[in-house]
Amino acid sequence: MNSLIRYGLIRLSALATAFGLLWGSAYAAGETGAAQPVDWNAVLIFLAFVVVTLGITYWAAQHIRTAKDFYAAGGGITTRGVHVKFRSLPEQTSAAPDLSVLPRLPETADELRAAAKALDASPSADVYLGKQANEQAVRTLKLDDRRVVMFATHGLVPGDIAGLSEPALALTPPSIAGVAGSGLLTTTKILGLRLNAQWVVLSACNTAAGVGAGAEAASGLGSAFFYAGTRALLVTNWSVHSASARELIADLFVRQGADPNLSRAEALRQAMIALLDGPGMVDSSGNTVFTYAHPLFWAPYSVIGDGGGT
Repeated sequence: MNSLIRYGLIRLSALATAFGLLWGSAYAAGETGAAQPVDWNAVLIFLAFVVVTLGITYWAAQHIRTAKDFYAAGGGITTRGVHVKFRSLPEQTSAAPDLSVLPRLPETADELRAAAKALDASPSADVYLGKQANEQAVRTLKLDDRRVVMFATHGLVPGDIAGLSEPALALTPPSIAGVAGSGLLTTTKILGLRLNAQWVVLSACNTAAGVGAGAEAASGLGSAFFYAGTRALLVTNWSVHSASARELIADLFVRQGADPNLSRAEALRQAMIALLDGPGMVDSSGNTVFTYAHPLFWAPYSVIGDGGGT
């Protein structure tokens, strides 16, 4: 219906323009006081132009698709017929928080290992994956001697899952990790951490979101980590595409590792440009399925705080 309305309005506008031009021509001829011969070639060319324009407009109206056509369950979209996976979650119907509904993110392990390698960190002692990445571990680890603290997981805002009233990071569910707790690192729990980090990297969805509807940006997880003791934060402004997030974050740390004088903001800028200009999503044969040129892949990331530091 909307497409037909748009087509109808544009068609009326085009016809009004045509009549206006014809009327203007007749009026100009009347002012000269002499009859002017009709240039039928010009008239035919003009009418052909109008018909072609209306045809293109009608075709476009029939092929316009809304955001609902692109977005699929679980936060994915379809790009050139390929389902694109985001670090978000399907709708939950239970009354209590249920982390088991969250899709697994196996590629985050590669992202963390790549960052650890660039930072000369120990993959076994400094990287916590699977069952080790649980709420109890985060809250009991000595973190005030860590220069970089990074989370690659699901970012949640109030309403994402039942019973969640504040922003949180999803960790391994207690039933799987075999520890106490909810499996959610909420803003309240983050405030209890003791950090002395150069920066905290939140490679998850919507980590720059406010504490609630209408709240200022980064007043949720962002403010909590600043109070806990970080000088800078890498956050996201919307749902991130998992594969491109892994590529961008890993490249960011590789660049900083190669150049100790490279600031955090500049490293992010360079990694964004590299992702934008790169081959994008490739298949098993090395062929590009779709590129990462669209801003939804490279633009959600922001450095908050001391972006000029290293």
